[in-house]
Amino acid sequence: MNILSFETEKFRNIARAELSPCAGVNVIFGENGHGKTSLLEGIWLFTGCRSFRCADAGEMIKGGEEKADLSAGFVSNGREQQAQLEIAARRSLTLNGFAQETPRRMLGVFPAVAFTPDTLSLAKGGPGERRRFLDVALSMLTPAYAVRLSKYLKALAQRNALLRQALPSAELLETWDISLANEAAGILSARLRYLEELIPRAQEFYRKISAGRESFEIATNITGVEEPSPEAYLAAFARTRQTDLRRQMTTVGPHRDDLALRLDGRPLRDFGSQGQKRSAALALKLAEAAALEGITQEAPVALLDDVLSELDARRQGDLLRYLEGWQVFLTCCEPSHALHGRAGKVFCVRAGEVEEG
Repeated sequence: MNILSFETEKFRNIARAELSPCAGVNVIFGENGHGKTSLLEGIWLFTGCRSFRCADAGEMIKGGEEKADLSAGFVSNGREQQAQLEIAARRSLTLNGFAQETPRRMLGVFPAVAFTPDTLSLAKGGPGERRRFLDVALSMLTPAYAVRLSKYLKALAQRNALLRQALPSAELLETWDISLANEAAGILSARLRYLEELIPRAQEFYRKISAGRESFEIATNITGVEEPSPEAYLAAFARTRQTDLRRQMTTVGPHRDDLALRLDGRPLRDFGSQGQKRSAALALKLAEAAALEGITQEAPVALLDDVLSELDARRQGDLLRYLEGWQVFLTCCEPSHALHGRAGKVFCVRAGEVEEG
């Protein structure tokens, strides 16, 4: 995967910008609030996923304007392609000259991995952050997963609404149980297969980053079932029916699952130092990128938003070394050491305007 060109107009605080990036490391520098992150966000939107900053289209349009336009020329799956994205009341996508039904059509077409300051929440945050980590990667790998997840969340919302009723219909609950169980089994099965690729890679990255000082362990906390089958979930929903009615919510399912992260057998979130948590989060994201490359046989674009400032010099060097040969876009306030001796391009962002050099 390689981005050849990127243009944006009236996106966030950027009036207009054009980038002709190199195939290696592209440094985007400038003061905070001038548009660096907006450029990475604009590139990320071509993955077909939601923004890593917000989901409100209105916030992505420059003040006083009615729409924002973005375009990207890129090489993916062995062919040169072109995509245009218009953001107005809704997002609309054109791919290789043909209008698409939804921007989600880009899932699997434009692989990328985003490293942001929120990446640390994988180690410090709650279960929702780690579920999103899995769901974004799986949606990029298999667009059908995103469809299944959407169906599951809609069925979950309907079931929870029914549980909140004073006298919910047992027949309707059973109907939603069946829909939920079918989608839940597919989601869990896909997550478990992906984790078979992710976990050993993350453990190996952590071993290298920490010089083997600790053992990084990753386990799945699955609620309600022993196996990913519709029958197992139906039994779980029946078993927890009274609890669900009392709490007015569905208490088992993929929406409640988590990844348990431990160092030398102790919970990372409770006992890990800040450096250890940074290393673990970095190892998980590097493993995500490596798994995407291993499964698709194509290196995703790496987007690093102000991540180097969160890492010490050794971890900065480790990160860029592991991404050697990939196309990288990184933002920073001071570009002097960002390339770490590597060849690349530098772009300056000032008051929403971008200049190369």
